[in-house]
Amino acid sequence: MKVLSRHLARRAALAAGVAVVGAGLGVAPVAAGSPPPSGHSLSPSTRFYVPPPAQGSIQEMRQLLRENQAHDAGLLATMESYPSAVWLTGETAAQAALPHNHGEVLADSEVYREVLQTLFAARRQDAVPIFVAYNIPGRDCSQYSAGGAPSDAAYRSWIDSIARALGDAQAVVLEEPDGLANLPGYCGAAYAAANPLITNTTRIDDIAYAVKTLEADPNISLYLDAGNSAWQNTGGMAETLVAAGVQQAQGFFLNVSNYQYTVNSDYYGIWTSDCITYATADLGATQASALADAAKFVGAANTPGTDPFNNCPNQYWNGGPPDATAPATYIENLLGTNSTGGWVGYGSLDRYGVWSDTSTNPALNTSGEDLRYAQDLGSTLPTTHFIVDTSRNGLGPNDMSAYAASPYNQDSGIIGTLQSGNWCNPPGAGLGLRPTANTAGILAPLDTYQMVPNVLDAYLWVKTPGQSDGQCDIAGGVRAWNDAEGTPSISGWPTSTSSDWTTFDPLWSIQLGEVYTDPAAGAWFPAQALQLAQNASPALPTFPTFRIDGNGRIRIDSHS
Repeated sequence: MKVLSRHLARRAALAAGVAVVGAGLGVAPVAAGSPPPSGHSLSPSTRFYVPPPAQGSIQEMRQLLRENQAHDAGLLATMESYPSAVWLTGETAAQAALPHNHGEVLADSEVYREVLQTLFAARRQDAVPIFVAYNIPGRDCSQYSAGGAPSDAAYRSWIDSIARALGDAQAVVLEEPDGLANLPGYCGAAYAAANPLITNTTRIDDIAYAVKTLEADPNISLYLDAGNSAWQNTGGMAETLVAAGVQQAQGFFLNVSNYQYTVNSDYYGIWTSDCITYATADLGATQASALADAAKFVGAANTPGTDPFNNCPNQYWNGGPPDATAPATYIENLLGTNSTGGWVGYGSLDRYGVWSDTSTNPALNTSGEDLRYAQDLGSTLPTTHFIVDTSRNGLGPNDMSAYAASPYNQDSGIIGTLQSGNWCNPPGAGLGLRPTANTAGILAPLDTYQMVPNVLDAYLWVKTPGQSDGQCDIAGGVRAWNDAEGTPSISGWPTSTSSDWTTFDPLWSIQLGEVYTDPAAGAWFPAQALQLAQNASPALPTFPTFRIDGNGRIRIDSHS
């Protein structure tokens, strides 16, 4: 193991105010790794940091062991032994209530200390930590993960504290999940009235400030939010990224805290990178012009007809130009309309299946988009990189069709609401691909119409597996149920006229056989955590023995 930098060790110890050695690691290192690389790009051999087990996970493992469920306890231990991100979240509610700006000062000092301690622990593992900065003013449209810094000035001071702590250390930083895909302009009139100083422009300017500040670390790999493949269209997302300075960062990230198929995220990442290159290199868009347009985005209208990004093919229409030389799996040939002289497409790509250039299902066929980008770009290659969160997408998104069948018999309106809320603690999910920066050769086979450079930097576990998305219920609009169509035989199941009808989760109540209210956002969700581990795709390796030592560390054998 490498000898710790005296400077880093001293900074970490001073920031903690206590002895740090031996206190920061919650999972014992499982194998020797390659030294962290330098520069903004990630080496394929990058070893990522394994943080201490998530709060609540050790308790669940111990409970499973007491119930003689050693196999399930072992699955959770394995899950906790893989690298995942460290989330930096800013002021607590108690700090925000302090007079003057005392809460802001405390938040700055705490994030400085947390970053230093994490860097120290990561150095002991010869590993690169993954940080998530999650403190943007007016976060999450004031919904499940509401919060954030109280002002733009407070946010920038908080970012400065992160930058000071990072110094020139090697780290991955993901800047503000949902910060760009969920702009204030998309949050509705009530949010705008309650937050008149938070606009698309202030949001984008805050993130652009973070880019400029954090990129001063020559060894940082900084990525900006690009939502997921089932959310914003490619052109609008690419324009927002350019407005925020993505071309001065390493790239963007996808699927954080979501469940979209990895392959679909890869396609969406390629197209978003294609669109950035096409609109800026070929059509002359600039950061300033992109900001002028993104400032006006409201609701779903995030691609004004006059801007160059609106020329980008996207996932909501998969058609392409006539091509008599295209293979049988080209979208025009699949639909039986070759040589008609017009552009032909099926419509929106189906998020509930795996996309492909060669799919014989028109709803999953990406050949139209790929041929259009190939023609638009010619020999120009995309250069903006991306990463994908694979922490919970092993089985893809839940289409909720199980609840339309007997014995539940929920109507199409109910199913539609459940589908629109399937980002929020959906039952039936599983862990996805394990974290890795070794992504060579993954993208090239996906696109049969253009040469795609390897702009995929890594698959990471960004969302902490096992932590709740929030209290997913009818009141929040992400659950629905018609008890006249099918009421499960569960004791205490509320009726639609009862006071607790809107505050329980009907889906997890069915899963658990009892009326259940989900944990708050970020809290440990025992049933979901175990299901993620049980449903992992690829399956998790299991071990004949593991133990939890007196310091709460998981001791297991090495794994791949």
